[in-house]
Amino acid sequence: MYQARRSSRSTFLPIRQLDYHVREWGERVAGQPPLVLVHGWMDVSASWQFMVDALGDSRHIIAPDWRGFGLTRHAAPAPDSYWFPDYLADLDCLLDQVAGDQSVDLVGHSMGGNVAMMYGGVRPERIRRLVNLEGFGLPATRPSQAPERYAKWIDQIKALQRGEVDLKTYDSAEGVARRLMKTNPRLQADKAHWLAQHWAAPDAQNRWVILGEPAHKIISAHLYHLDEALATYQRISAPVLSVTASDDSLGQWWKGQYNLAQYQERLLSVTRIQQAVVQDAGHMMHHDQPDELARLIDAFLSQPD
Repeated sequence: MYQARRSSRSTFLPIRQLDYHVREWGERVAGQPPLVLVHGWMDVSASWQFMVDALGDSRHIIAPDWRGFGLTRHAAPAPDSYWFPDYLADLDCLLDQVAGDQSVDLVGHSMGGNVAMMYGGVRPERIRRLVNLEGFGLPATRPSQAPERYAKWIDQIKALQRGEVDLKTYDSAEGVARRLMKTNPRLQADKAHWLAQHWAAPDAQNRWVILGEPAHKIISAHLYHLDEALATYQRISAPVLSVTASDDSLGQWWKGQYNLAQYQERLLSVTRIQQAVVQDAGHMMHHDQPDELARLIDAFLSQPD
């Protein structure tokens, strides 16, 4: 099994009526901005371990489990759907506690990258540097899609209440590791077995259950408004590094509805943008090429202000 080079510690912070699980590496350094890492959909804070081990300095690193993921769980009854703006408010309240008035360096992957980009425009004064790892956003929508979207949201909530929406369970941590490697063929076995211990946990029947609420699978009731996203991007004042993987995950997901060229066009709304590509990597680039990704991030964060 993978042996972590930098050990983390877990704390729980009271954030918006939740006991928010936060993983930390290192100690606070006076005058140095903390590095905040926010994970993607159906992921956990421990997922950053491989990249953290490859980062060059010993700065203070903070990584939360988003609400309904990892060890940040709702008390019963759990919600029947999740709302994207909650992540922005959760992040803001988290930074109040861990950084105070100090600006931070923020790195977000996938859904976390989308949160980071929106937050960077909502609270530009709180971000010193921003790194977006394939937080692509979503295809543009039209107002005419709203009625069908609301209906689909309601139907999916009813399906959840009937017990028809759930996450697969596994007979062992080994089964979880195999699932992780099937989803990402580049994931090495030692890392998969280490990650399985953090990505899932045994239940009362000793079945290994993914640490994510099934309600995360419910579609958002709200359409994705591209004009709102671009207006928010325009307010980002921090330098931004956008990192994509050599595999075109966006094209695989959306089958022509939304592509990398359109994503690159959206980034033109960001005033101070740099771009990089990680070779021989897929969407989970922090698992596939943690050393190369850490090198890119170290170089970007160390650039003079």
